[in-house]
Amino acid sequence: MTMATDELATYRAEVQSWIDANFPKTLTGRGAELMGAGAGREPLPDDLQQWVRRLGERGFGAPTWPTEFGGAGLNGAQSHVLADELNKAGAFNPIPLLTGMGVTMVGPTILEYGTDEQKRQHLPSIANGSIRWCLGLSEPNAGSDLASLTTRAQEQGDAWVINGQKVWTSGADISQWCGALVRTDASASKRDGISFLLLPMNQPGVRTRPIPLIAGASPFCETFFTDARAAKSDLLGPLNMGWTVVKRLLQHERASQTGSRTPGGVKEEPFQDIAKRYLGVDESGRLADADLRARLTVHLMDSKAHALTASRIVAEAKGKVEVSAAASILKNSATIVAQTRAELTLELMGNQGLGWEGNRFAQDELAAVRSWLSGKAMSIYGGSFEVQNNIIAKNILGLPETTQKG
Repeated sequence: MTMATDELATYRAEVQSWIDANFPKTLTGRGAELMGAGAGREPLPDDLQQWVRRLGERGFGAPTWPTEFGGAGLNGAQSHVLADELNKAGAFNPIPLLTGMGVTMVGPTILEYGTDEQKRQHLPSIANGSIRWCLGLSEPNAGSDLASLTTRAQEQGDAWVINGQKVWTSGADISQWCGALVRTDASASKRDGISFLLLPMNQPGVRTRPIPLIAGASPFCETFFTDARAAKSDLLGPLNMGWTVVKRLLQHERASQTGSRTPGGVKEEPFQDIAKRYLGVDESGRLADADLRARLTVHLMDSKAHALTASRIVAEAKGKVEVSAAASILKNSATIVAQTRAELTLELMGNQGLGWEGNRFAQDELAAVRSWLSGKAMSIYGGSFEVQNNIIAKNILGLPETTQKG
């Protein structure tokens, strides 16, 4: 049921009052600065620690989760109001970034597939930002064809014993828990013999190795399991039904990758103004380069269309917090918008967009080239661009299965 307009207005006033009383003003507009690529790798400043604690106590770290599991029990409309008011105040919610894959992927999947014991054990510590999660999915020979994975888990007494290797495990070196896709029945067809396990990272059988990237800072790691252990009770969902669980988890991932709001209420300079600042204008106030002007206009239209489509899908959900195959559409459109913007930014900055260090370059110029390089991964992680197109073709357009079945 949707909330009446006057109820939402009352709730908005409550949120405004709470933010005014609890958000440290020293953090205003600093979300992007504080929650960049290295978030969670260094101790948090005192004022940010205080803000994380207050968000967790109110349930605003994972606002749509049930209150019994650390959330605030908000519906979709209330959650939108909260995000809007945080943005207006120059505030931000750091907990999703501090928990790695916890708030956006693992938590929602535990809510759907977890036992009551698993929910009580894991969800509150995700919602308050105290525990960070990574995901052990891809392997050296199992990327887009994830069902080819070979990491295995064998029953041994009251535990699962895990052996194998994962790759591109974001934040594995600083995470306390991992959600891993493992093979539990080698005799079954490849999608039918897989299970999803929750396992602690701080144990002798788990080793991580960071993977450096061309853009500099990297969250990615190789992860090695050598007789690593997980309790029998750490199986998420039914035995050998991990493929169903991970498909749902990946829908949550794609839904989390479609937003475009700048963290911390930072007001971005309009892209067309950036272009004019670097390239100048003609006598009528337009960019003199007609071709660039046309491409910039198409990009701005695509960006607006993406944002409106995302808003429409939220509105059509009628306040329910859901994800569907439509997340694949938004994931691909978000990728196109972000990568096109990065390319255009370097083009209009010219030589100033190619700096790596030194005082000849402004901070936004140094950030531009790193953003361009790191953004190349958007069309790969979270399921490649081509994988999303397959999902759209099968689950939205109703086209026949053309990929290899297994």
